[in-house]
Amino acid sequence: MTKTTTALTLSLTMMAGAAAADDILVIGADLPPMMMAGGDGREAEIIRTTLERCGHSVTWELQPFTRHWASFDAGRGDAVTTVPMGMPTAGTASVAYVNYQNGVSFLGAQTPVTSLGDLAGRSVVTFQGASDILPDLGAATDSFSSYREVTDQMVHSQLLFSGRIDAVVGDGMIFAEYNRQLAANGDNLGFDPNQHVRFNATFAPSSYTMAFRNPAHAADFDRCFAEATTDGTIQAINTKWADRYRDVLGDQYMGY
Repeated sequence: MTKTTTALTLSLTMMAGAAAADDILVIGADLPPMMMAGGDGREAEIIRTTLERCGHSVTWELQPFTRHWASFDAGRGDAVTTVPMGMPTAGTASVAYVNYQNGVSFLGAQTPVTSLGDLAGRSVVTFQGASDILPDLGAATDSFSSYREVTDQMVHSQLLFSGRIDAVVGDGMIFAEYNRQLAANGDNLGFDPNQHVRFNATFAPSSYTMAFRNPAHAADFDRCFAEATTDGTIQAINTKWADRYRDVLGDQYMGY
């Protein structure tokens, strides 16, 4: 093979690689600190890092949790995030790439909660649909003094700090982020947003996949996620984000 032929072959190979790189419109769930405006957040960083490793770029469109699935199924976007394992979608499912750690959060001065049984006689608030998603929660709610599912998770923190409920059921990192936002913007709240709170992981971690409209993108994601897991990149992202909320999470967030 001549030098000219070699150079031409290399040039064509590089052009083919560049043509394979896509900008992928990802429909994400607006769940601070997992995904936030501008593509920041723990989950967003895992997705972006994985796809960029494969040569792709990401454009974000965030929508309320659960609505983002409906938008994708209706034809919006190239991929959708935070899909429960086994949930049917319009796309090709990836491997599980992120775990959420649901549990019970409560004021530090209260009696600790280490199981659902400890919530008997207490007032509880959680996210919309939790009784259908979290194992055994639906069966336990009759033992609570009150039980509410509220979509706006900022309200969960407000209710706890104001003493209107005893416990919050949900992801510990999401809860801690809303606490941080309250403390940063909490003038004239009528309660102290800096009260000590604790989180106990009373549920098994919930695993989520992505769904891609193009099966080749799903294959790329799986391959590059495996590489990023092997070299420690994914672990480093998870630990970095858990460290931001260590005062609430302690060692309860899957060991991160």
